[in-house]
Amino acid sequence: MIRFTLRLVGLILLAGAFAAAVIDGARSLADQKFEFYSMGWVIAHAFPAKFALMQTYVVKHAPLLWDPVLIDALYAPATLDLAVLGAALFYLTHRPAAPRRGR
Repeated sequence: MIRFTLRLVGLILLAGAFAAAVIDGARSLADQKFEFYSMGWVIAHAFPAKFALMQTYVVKHAPLLWDPVLIDALYAPATLDLAVLGAALFYLTHRPAAPRRGR
């Protein structure tokens, strides 16, 4: 059941990555220059109050996690972050192939 749930979350993340790619592509075509929404921008606009709370919580409890890791992830395009997380969940929940028997 946990494997199914994680694969479902991975599929939703991959669908979100596709939607973000379409939105970024349409915006880039309209403006005639490459523009991508960063993950930080998406989270800050989706959850404005919670984003500030998350930053203060992580800086207080795990400052080494905030500066080198999360800052880079928040500046990365949302498409890339969602695709990597979704693919990682799919890979982690992959069932190993059954061993083949002799002929």
